[in-house]
Amino acid sequence: MKILRNILIVLFLLLLIAGWVRYYWVFGEGAKSGQLNYVVYKGILFKTYEGKLIQSGIRAQGASLNSYEFEFSVADKRIAEEMMARSGDQFTLHYKEYLGALPWRGHTRYVVDSIISAEKVEH
Repeated sequence: MKILRNILIVLFLLLLIAGWVRYYWVFGEGAKSGQLNYVVYKGILFKTYEGKLIQSGIRAQGASLNSYEFEFSVADKRIAEEMMARSGDQFTLHYKEYLGALPWRGHTRYVVDSIISAEKVEH
């Protein structure tokens, strides 16, 4: 009986560690630049800020222009509202990448935590 209890404790601790690594350990950090397409506040049970950044790039095998999309979540309401007010502008965003998404943190694994720079796009 004592052996079974010890095995269950070890399994429970391993499950806790695995959950922490998957959902709370920062796998990577970085910055992405591009034109902000949108930031929206959405969700059924957990309302979160979700956005999309359009990055332009050149394909290596030719001179054609490609468009890359970076979908992200924003944890800070103040940052999200600033981005909402400037949709269409050029942004450089700092983000953290997690191995898994949590419903109350956002719908994506990428969570923007700050704005590095923002420039007005003239049309």
